[in-house]
Amino acid sequence: MYALAISGSPRKKGNTELLLNEVLSELENAHWETEFVKVGGTAIRGCIACEKCFENQDNECAYKKDKFNEIFSKMLKADAMILGSPTYFAAVSADLKALIERAGYVAHANNNGFSGKIGAAVVAVRRGGATHVYDTINHMFQMSRMIIPCSTYWNMGFGMGKGEVLEDAEGLANMRHLGKSIDWLGMSIVPNIDNYPRG
Repeated sequence: MYALAISGSPRKKGNTELLLNEVLSELENAHWETEFVKVGGTAIRGCIACEKCFENQDNECAYKKDKFNEIFSKMLKADAMILGSPTYFAAVSADLKALIERAGYVAHANNNGFSGKIGAAVVAVRRGGATHVYDTINHMFQMSRMIIPCSTYWNMGFGMGKGEVLEDAEGLANMRHLGKSIDWLGMSIVPNIDNYPRG
């Protein structure tokens, strides 16, 4: 099985990346194929509402001047996707929001391409606003007919400076448990994914 983690942070090896890698390490221990992709800082533009994705139905966005289609193809391949973001003014990063807007729309236009996949949100936060970030990511999962795994708390880790999230023992433990939950859920549903209702 294949899990894709996508970071909306422009910071290399920052708190968002550290949290996502904590989840991926559990999945690797369970013999999942994993991949980490950084969308933050890559200038993914928002949806331009051209609706060509409904017209073409080729599992691509008609706007091809950024890395969206490359990342979207990985999202379609994934059995589980974990989207992570820092908390910017109590919201997801701009690049991740653009990815969410376009990915959700293009998947919907192409026979609900995310149906039955596992989706988990991960948030890095200094102090406040993380719940709104968490909800924003999960809204795309819910509207895309995806399945959201539970954990021991909201999937957030606290820290301001680079690496400070490693001092949040509870947050890190939650990420490890999230990885275990994704694995358990994947073992339960992936063999039956072709029977998941799409129409």
